[in-house]
Amino acid sequence: MPGIKTSAAADLLGVSPSTLRSWERRLGYPQPRRTPGNHRQYDLGEVETLREALRQTGNISSAVEVAQRRGRGLASPARLLQAFDSFDEAAADRELEESLAIRSVERSVEELLLPALELAVSRPNHQAEFEHACRWAIGWLHSARRLAPPATMPEGVLLLDSGSPLGLEGVYVQALELCLRRSGLRVLLLSANLPSRRFGSALRALRPVAIVLCGTEASLDIVGAPLRRALRNGDSVRIHGYRTAQLVAGQRGVPLLGSGPSEAAERLLASLAGSPTPGPATR
Repeated sequence: MPGIKTSAAADLLGVSPSTLRSWERRLGYPQPRRTPGNHRQYDLGEVETLREALRQTGNISSAVEVAQRRGRGLASPARLLQAFDSFDEAAADRELEESLAIRSVERSVEELLLPALELAVSRPNHQAEFEHACRWAIGWLHSARRLAPPATMPEGVLLLDSGSPLGLEGVYVQALELCLRRSGLRVLLLSANLPSRRFGSALRALRPVAIVLCGTEASLDIVGAPLRRALRNGDSVRIHGYRTAQLVAGQRGVPLLGSGPSEAAERLLASLAGSPTPGPATR
């Protein structure tokens, strides 16, 4: 959620909206962000922390000091979005570090990073902020990928991305790669727009048991002759779609892995293990 309105924050604190605004002016806390319409949006974690401190101290000045010392509670998408809007990379780093202290990497990605980007992309007048957010997110995911342990499974998975790497869908693909690597699989991520001969060398090097097509432009026609031959001749190679891929393969269709990286990774692992993977219908 992007935050709560002034009236809701004031109700939680048991004061009037004008009193809440006076605390903001005099004490600088809680500090709301501004919407495109210039309305205040308060972080729920900050408000709840201040409410508890106020209950304990009975004095707003002391309560603000206590709340600031305790921090703002659990890292949230709204706070990460605020860091993106301020072009504050250090603040964004802190939000993810706080999350990793109590969440796994996968949960931090799905409960903090991706929701913050979903909020960022919904605002057409904040293109610069959104581009910065995507660049930061991709850099963070690359760093997390480098820290992933070596593959523990022999199976290889080829991800083919048909979209631009700088955008929401591109970040979702990077997140899927990270989740698959952390699950122990060997993973290779390539652009689906590479010359067809490059797919042949990639297939020989990776020997994938599964290929996942990603991006809104993903189709079986864009992946080149070597890949199509491998899919036609090798029964052991499975093809899947991820998120926005629009795929059709004969009458049965191509199974979709889901809309989130953790869900997609779980479904792919279940598929490789031969277990049923109930969920999204094929296209």
